[in-house]
Amino acid sequence: MTVFTVQTYRRNEMLDITQKIQGFISSSGVKSGLVIIYVPHTTAAITVNEGHDLDVAADFLEKLSRLAPQGEQFYRHFEGNSDAHVKASLVGCSVSLPVDNSSLVLGTWQKIFLCEFDGPRTRKVFLKVLRA
Repeated sequence: MTVFTVQTYRRNEMLDITQKIQGFISSSGVKSGLVIIYVPHTTAAITVNEGHDLDVAADFLEKLSRLAPQGEQFYRHFEGNSDAHVKASLVGCSVSLPVDNSSLVLGTWQKIFLCEFDGPRTRKVFLKVLRA
């Protein structure tokens, strides 16, 4: 297993971490298997989505903000980041993706994103490759 950090810069953002993960897979020597990508944070998440059109990420964040608006009046939890907890749970803390020929198996437009909902912060990302 390996761990790397990602610095976020805004309260809500999606950062493309695909190349970092591909670099880890390439250096691992694994030809075929499964990579598990996990964030150990209650206000951040991991997802796979379109990475070509930046409006997709903007739309995604806007929709999540409508579903879980920021503001203490909406929640019992009183630390000011309750919306971030809800968003992180909706998106999820991990994804598992196939590896073939030492490469991530992704669709043409797909990228892997760290989703920040309570930034800016330094986030940890854990990676584990299981050999086939």
